[in-house]
This record gives sequence, C-alpha cells and structure tokens, in this order.
Amino acid sequence: MHPIALQFLKLLKDAFRDLLPIILVIAFFQLAVLQQPLPNFFQLLIGTALVMVGLAFFVLGLELGLFPLGENMAYAFARKGSVFWLMVFAFALGFGTTVAEPALIAVANEAAKVAATGGVIERDDNAMNAYATGLRYTVAFSVGFALVLGVWRILKGWPIHWFIIGGYILVVIMTVFAPQSIIGIAYDSGGVTTSTITVPLVTALGVGLATSIKGRNPMIDGFGLIAFASLTPMIFVMLYGILL
Repeated sequence: MHPIALQFLKLLKDAFRDLLPIILVIAFFQLAVLQQPLPNFFQLLIGTALVMVGLAFFVLGLELGLFPLGENMAYAFARKGSVFWLMVFAFALGFGTTVAEPALIAVANEAAKVAATGGVIERDDNAMNAYATGLRYTVAFSVGFALVLGVWRILKGWPIHWFIIGGYILVVIMTVFAPQSIIGIAYDSGGVTTSTITVPLVTALGVGLATSIKGRNPMIDGFGLIAFASLTPMIFVMLYGILL
C-alpha cells in the first residue's frame, strides 16, 4: 500500500479515537439522562463518519502541504538574509490567512447582525456589511502586526513572557475605555483567529525560522506566534470600537 494511504488510515484511526469520547458523552446523556432515542440516527452516523474522514484529510493536508510550505519559506527567507522581505512575508501571511478564516467570517457577520439589532449601527445590509468587513480587516491587520512583532522577537531572541504580560495589561486597560458592545467581540476575536487556516502556517513559520537561525532553539523561540495572534486582535478590535 502507498505510504500516503497508510498515513491516511492511521490518521483516520486517530480521528476516531479523538471523537470517541464526544460520541460516548452525547450517547450517555441522550439515552441515560434524557432517556430519548438519538434523533435521525443514520444521518448522525453518516455525519460522524464524514467528520472523521474530514479530520483525517485535514491533518494529512497539513503534514504534506502547509507545514512543509511554511518551514521551507522561513528557511528561504533566513538564507536570503533580507529582514525587510521576511517582515513583509510575515505580515502578508498573517493578514491573508486571517481574512480567509471561516470562523472569523462567521463571528464578524453575527456581530454585525447583533450590532444592527442593538441599534449600534443602521439596520440595513450596507451598514452590516461595512461593519463586518471593518471588523474582519481590523482583526486581519492585527494578526499581520502580531506576526511581524513575533518574527522580530525571534530574530532578536527576546523572551516572550514580557510581551505577553505587557499585552494583557494593555488589554485590561483598554477594557475600561472600550464600548461595552465591543468588548465581548474583541475577546472572541482573539480565539477565532487561531483556527484551521492560520495556526498551521503560523506555527510552521515560527519553527522554521527558529530552526534556520543559529543560536535559536525551536522549542523556546519557535513557538509563541500563536499567542501574539490571539492577543493583538483584542487590542485592535477594542481600538476599532473606540474609534467607531
């Protein structure tokens, strides 16, 4: 059997093992606590199988494509020795992957609907689209900025904890001044940026860059970019709310 096929079967087995606790919890509460049969049993069975296959294909795609791509580009930029183009690449990667993030699109659209219902913005399609688009691009810009900051930290070898502590102190301060209607959205924006598209490429960039620079430890310096990508959207979205 082809190695990729064997790898896929292993990932399919791992996906089943990971989903099994969720399946058992749902089945227990549905059958033992609620004492009701599972609704649309065969539809649920097919859906669960599709989720397992989808997870296996997703992880396989990461291992074959996205992780090697991010690491190879980090190596190439490090060998090229151009800090400017490395920073441009880091910003473009953070901005581009975040704009395309499905979770962010869903949250931005939902936030626009709620803002319109609550009277924060006009209740028409143009106003809601403008609000959702502004929110998405604000978050995307913040992640691009986060990657530039994170890459600069790796190049300089600065410890990450001072950045994170300082960033969350700024979040707490801004929470006092930001409109109440934007605070929850800002906090959620930090979570939705670290999803299916952004995480693999950002992690690969950090690890690849730390591996290719002499004197850097991939375990110590290569990770942490995701923390920046989670932190900066909260700051930028609250600033967006204050200015808006």
